[in-house]
Amino acid sequence: MVRSLNWQTFKAALLLNRTARAIKQQYSSYHAPLTTFSEEEQLMKDAAANFARQKIQPLVKEMDENSHMDASVIQGLFKQGFMGIEVNPKYGGTGASFISAILAIEELAKVDPSVSVLCDVQNTLVNEYFKRYASVALQDKYLPQLVKKAVGSYCLSEPSCGSDAFALKTSAKKQGEYYILNGQKAWITNAEHASVFIVMANCDFSQGYKGITSFVVDRDTPGLELGKKENKLGIRASSTCSVYLQDVKVHESQVIGQVGKGYKYAIEVLNVGRIGIGAQMLGLAKGALDTTIPYIHERKAFGKKIADFQAMMHIRAQLATEIEAASLLVYNAARLKDSGKPFVKEAAMAKYYASEVATKVAGRCVEMVGGAGFTKDFPVEKFYRDSKIGQIYEGTSFIQLNTIADCMDREFGVSKN
Repeated sequence: MVRSLNWQTFKAALLLNRTARAIKQQYSSYHAPLTTFSEEEQLMKDAAANFARQKIQPLVKEMDENSHMDASVIQGLFKQGFMGIEVNPKYGGTGASFISAILAIEELAKVDPSVSVLCDVQNTLVNEYFKRYASVALQDKYLPQLVKKAVGSYCLSEPSCGSDAFALKTSAKKQGEYYILNGQKAWITNAEHASVFIVMANCDFSQGYKGITSFVVDRDTPGLELGKKENKLGIRASSTCSVYLQDVKVHESQVIGQVGKGYKYAIEVLNVGRIGIGAQMLGLAKGALDTTIPYIHERKAFGKKIADFQAMMHIRAQLATEIEAASLLVYNAARLKDSGKPFVKEAAMAKYYASEVATKVAGRCVEMVGGAGFTKDFPVEKFYRDSKIGQIYEGTSFIQLNTIADCMDREFGVSKN
């Protein structure tokens, strides 16, 4: 019988495993395969898988149909420690590695990508932003909240700027010790449930993108209002709303990092977030195929299991191979990030390829299941709808290809005209 890990036991085991791992790394030059995980990482992976099966799986269909995340799921994510995986334990976080966060995001996506992206944005964008750039005072104020109860939201995109994110029009005018924010953000993930918003606004349009600055805005700040929740094709339980800022008054102490550096911070954090989306899409692909394989071994046609037809054998073998390749890209990018090495190109490759594979796998799984796969009674239909967003948010597939090509050109010392 599967049971959830006791949180205190998990944290104690985490500390012991971390100590053992440090000793091993000090005295050994052995490098494990990318798909081999430390005990700490495996604990996180197993805990996320157990939570997904026990607490999320029974609610997936209802949440999708109602376009609403059940409150018990969000509470469970906090209770199990999934909303502060890399955050320092002094703030109540787990203090685990980035790959641990990636594994949790992947496992959640095997059951429901909507829940996965909530966890992903919290860890790879919001928490990452505070850990990297926020003052100690802001970290002390917000990280304990983000670990225990506060959902965070990352407000960059606008109606007129998606891929061209730094053409944003939201303004921040200085008045004494305060900034007055005005503008509209669009397609903001987690907005419905968020109590903490990281908002990008331009303090000086004459400086172009170098005027962009990051602010922390609390949900109850006068002038901050949410628009309607988008009626989406997929990841329907994940809230996506517009955020309106009308004369929102923010104290200068709520600026994250330096004034005018928001563009730099946003790029760097999005590079991290892309690995998270790669993990989400990897989990989605695995979840779709895991659901399909048992079905094709039960369904019979022309006197034998449809899994035994050569065409079906070739299809699932090809999909499994592509999933394995995507996993290596995602895990490699995560390991590079954990080791402090450059990972921009690898993150773009992971996000691009995992998104393409997820879309292909989910579509093929619908085809393999046949008529049943086209109904909402079978899970692959939802995986198929959910998969498309991977090619769109946190940088479209085309943007990822641009990034990869730019990195290649720099490696070869070739500059653009």
